[in-house]
Amino acid sequence: MTMKSEKDIQKTLEARHLGEALPPVFVDDMLMSLKYYIDEDEAHLWIKDHAVCKTCSGNGCLYFCPVGVYTMSEEGKIQVSYQSCIECGSCRIRCEKDNIGWKNPRGGFGVAYKFG
Repeated sequence: MTMKSEKDIQKTLEARHLGEALPPVFVDDMLMSLKYYIDEDEAHLWIKDHAVCKTCSGNGCLYFCPVGVYTMSEEGKIQVSYQSCIECGSCRIRCEKDNIGWKNPRGGFGVAYKFG
Protein backbone atom coordinates (compact mmCIF):
# COMPACT_ATOMS: atom_id res chain seq x y z
CA MET A 1 0.00 0.00 0.00
CA THR A 2 1.45 3.36 -1.01
CA MET A 3 1.05 6.47 1.05
CA LYS A 4 -0.25 9.63 -0.57
CA SER A 5 2.03 12.61 -0.50
CA GLU A 6 1.03 15.86 1.16
CA LYS A 7 0.76 17.39 -2.31
CA ASP A 8 -1.64 14.65 -3.51
CA ILE A 9 -3.80 15.06 -0.43
CA GLN A 10 -3.96 18.82 -0.97
CA LYS A 11 -5.00 18.32 -4.63
CA THR A 12 -7.78 15.94 -3.54
CA LEU A 13 -9.07 18.43 -0.97
CA GLU A 14 -9.00 21.26 -3.52
CA ALA A 15 -10.90 19.13 -6.05
CA ARG A 16 -13.57 18.31 -3.46
CA HIS A 17 -13.88 21.97 -2.53
CA LEU A 18 -14.23 22.94 -6.22
CA GLY A 19 -16.96 20.34 -6.68
CA GLU A 20 -18.87 21.75 -3.74
CA ALA A 21 -18.64 25.27 -5.18
CA LEU A 22 -20.20 24.36 -8.53
CA PRO A 23 -23.95 24.95 -8.77
CA PRO A 24 -26.21 22.06 -9.75
CA VAL A 25 -27.01 21.91 -13.47
CA PHE A 26 -30.45 20.90 -14.69
CA VAL A 27 -30.84 19.91 -18.34
CA ASP A 28 -34.37 21.32 -18.52
CA ASP A 29 -33.08 24.75 -17.50
CA MET A 30 -30.40 24.58 -20.17
CA LEU A 31 -32.93 23.57 -22.84
CA MET A 32 -35.12 26.53 -21.91
CA SER A 33 -32.22 28.86 -22.68
CA LEU A 34 -32.04 27.77 -26.34
CA LYS A 35 -33.37 29.96 -29.08
CA TYR A 36 -35.35 28.36 -31.91
CA TYR A 37 -35.76 29.74 -35.41
CA ILE A 38 -38.52 27.52 -36.77
CA ASP A 39 -38.86 26.85 -40.49
CA GLU A 40 -42.59 26.27 -40.93
CA ASP A 41 -42.17 25.64 -44.67
CA GLU A 42 -39.57 22.85 -44.66
CA ALA A 43 -39.10 20.13 -42.05
CA HIS A 44 -35.57 18.92 -41.41
CA LEU A 45 -36.77 15.68 -39.74
CA TRP A 46 -39.23 13.12 -41.08
CA ILE A 47 -40.14 9.46 -41.01
CA LYS A 48 -39.03 7.89 -44.28
CA ASP A 49 -41.63 5.10 -44.31
CA HIS A 50 -44.32 4.71 -41.64
CA ALA A 51 -44.78 1.03 -42.54
CA VAL A 52 -41.19 0.39 -41.44
CA CYS A 53 -41.94 1.90 -38.01
CA LYS A 54 -44.64 -0.73 -37.49
CA THR A 55 -41.96 -3.45 -37.76
CA CYS A 56 -39.71 -1.81 -35.16
CA SER A 57 -39.41 -3.84 -31.97
CA GLY A 58 -38.73 -1.03 -29.50
CA ASN A 59 -39.63 2.32 -31.05
CA GLY A 60 -36.47 3.79 -29.55
CA CYS A 61 -37.17 7.20 -31.07
CA LEU A 62 -40.04 7.61 -28.60
CA TYR A 63 -37.67 7.30 -25.64
CA PHE A 64 -34.22 8.34 -26.86
CA CYS A 65 -34.89 11.93 -27.99
CA PRO A 66 -33.97 14.27 -25.11
CA VAL A 67 -36.76 16.73 -25.95
CA GLY A 68 -39.50 14.28 -26.96
CA VAL A 69 -39.76 15.18 -30.66
CA TYR A 70 -41.27 11.77 -31.46
CA THR A 71 -44.69 10.69 -30.17
CA MET A 72 -47.13 7.91 -31.01
CA SER A 73 -50.54 8.94 -32.34
CA GLU A 74 -53.75 7.16 -31.34
CA GLU A 75 -53.64 5.42 -34.73
CA GLY A 76 -50.21 3.98 -33.91
CA LYS A 77 -48.28 6.28 -36.24
CA ILE A 78 -45.04 8.01 -35.18
CA GLN A 79 -45.45 11.79 -35.21
CA VAL A 80 -42.50 14.17 -35.57
CA SER A 81 -42.58 17.60 -33.93
CA TYR A 82 -39.44 18.88 -35.64
CA GLN A 83 -40.03 22.39 -34.29
CA SER A 84 -38.63 21.37 -30.87
CA CYS A 85 -35.60 19.51 -32.21
CA ILE A 86 -32.24 20.51 -30.70
CA GLU A 87 -30.36 18.94 -33.63
CA CYS A 88 -28.37 16.51 -31.48
CA GLY A 89 -28.71 13.64 -33.97
CA SER A 90 -29.50 11.01 -31.34
CA CYS A 91 -32.60 9.88 -33.25
CA ARG A 92 -30.50 8.90 -36.27
CA ILE A 93 -28.20 6.86 -34.06
CA ARG A 94 -30.96 5.10 -32.13
CA CYS A 95 -33.35 4.25 -34.99
CA GLU A 96 -32.62 0.56 -35.54
CA LYS A 97 -34.30 0.64 -38.96
CA ASP A 98 -32.50 3.78 -40.24
CA ASN A 99 -35.94 5.19 -40.96
CA ILE A 100 -35.52 8.80 -39.87
CA GLY A 101 -34.74 11.37 -42.52
CA TRP A 102 -32.57 14.20 -41.22
CA LYS A 103 -30.88 17.18 -42.81
CA ASN A 104 -29.52 20.46 -41.53
CA PRO A 105 -32.18 23.17 -41.33
CA ARG A 106 -32.04 25.79 -44.05
CA GLY A 107 -29.81 28.78 -43.45
CA GLY A 108 -31.13 31.07 -40.73
CA PHE A 109 -33.32 28.35 -39.19
CA GLY A 110 -32.83 25.78 -36.45
CA VAL A 111 -31.63 26.00 -32.90
CA ALA A 112 -29.22 28.69 -31.73
CA TYR A 113 -26.91 27.51 -28.98
CA LYS A 114 -25.30 30.02 -26.69
CA PHE A 115 -22.63 29.68 -24.07
CA GLY A 116 -22.80 31.22 -20.64
